[in-house]
Amino acid sequence: MKYFRVHTADIAYITQQPRGIFTAVGKLVDAKTLTEEETAEYWKNREYFEKVLPVPPFYETGNKEKATTWFKDTPQGMDIWRQMDFYRAMCKKYGLQLYRSETEELPGQIIYEDDFQIAVVNTPADLQLVKTEL
Repeated sequence: MKYFRVHTADIAYITQQPRGIFTAVGKLVDAKTLTEEETAEYWKNREYFEKVLPVPPFYETGNKEKATTWFKDTPQGMDIWRQMDFYRAMCKKYGLQLYRSETEELPGQIIYEDDFQIAVVNTPADLQLVKTEL
């Protein structure tokens, strides 16, 4: 099984791992960087993804576990990736360089899993990744 994350180079405060694409675009919204129309589109997309892509329960408590989520290279995981056009477009428009990190190893201890993704803690420092600029 392959796993992948789409992220920026910024290190997230909670996880101390590169900030994922959903959070990166959310930060643009919080900073009021997006136009009104883009912000409305963000909320429309977010609502859709929260219906289709399960939200791991640890996010409800502020991610005290410091978990990171990785998409699975499955039909479901790849379908979600294909649907993220808006997020990729906002990153490109506002100068956020995105990376895709892939691994065939488990990227840590799994604390959550569904058809689309896994969430892990204790990511090994020597995890073998293939990192590509998007």
